[in-house]
Amino acid sequence: MIEKYSANERGYADHGWLQTYHSFSFASYYDPSRMGFGALRVINDDTIAPGKGFGTHPHQNMEIITIPLSGALAHKDSMGNASTIQAGEVQYMSAGSGVSHSEWNASTQEPVSLLQIWILPQRQGGSPKYDQKKFQWQSSDKPSLLISPDGREESIAIGQDAFFTMIPLSGKAEYRYECKKSGNASYIFAVDGEISVMEQSLQKRDAVEITDENQYTLIAKRPSQILIIEVPLEFEKTE
Repeated sequence: MIEKYSANERGYADHGWLQTYHSFSFASYYDPSRMGFGALRVINDDTIAPGKGFGTHPHQNMEIITIPLSGALAHKDSMGNASTIQAGEVQYMSAGSGVSHSEWNASTQEPVSLLQIWILPQRQGGSPKYDQKKFQWQSSDKPSLLISPDGREESIAIGQDAFFTMIPLSGKAEYRYECKKSGNASYIFAVDGEISVMEQSLQKRDAVEITDENQYTLIAKRPSQILIIEVPLEFEKTE
């Protein structure tokens, strides 16, 4: 089964310093039919003005992945981490039993564009964790596994049976994707470009949810950057 969600169907808020699109219910955007997709709870597509950002705020029991698309994001947290995340890097923070952090545009000249994605963890509580890693997905012509449950292929390990794969496609290229864990479902997000999958056409920031299909083919209509988020639809939470 495949279900398409166009970019213009997302929630949107303009805070002046922040323009944000919500694929699922978040903050003032609420749609009871869009509360998540299995373990995938949030995809926020943010653009933050130069020198602006989010003040210190708490999180609990959430796996938070930040992917800058352009620019640089500064980060500081209660674990003692202070870093700058550049486009091409991926940041992971497991909130565990509780963590506080702030994040802001590291530039006073250019905006920063990013995706922030929240995944529900298998295990509640525990100590918070942090990781940050540079990938080559912006300059490579090969898929990059960014996130996995076990850190395979030099990916970042998180506390859920989830996999994030960034797939660059040249014009007219095809890519056959096979789910890495049986029973997982796929959320396909067109970061850029235009593709078709299972007879659905996706343009920039469109998405599809695929269930009950372990394999499918992405067909590029022009150069594209595609993020596949593979997650369990159901899972048992443990303390």
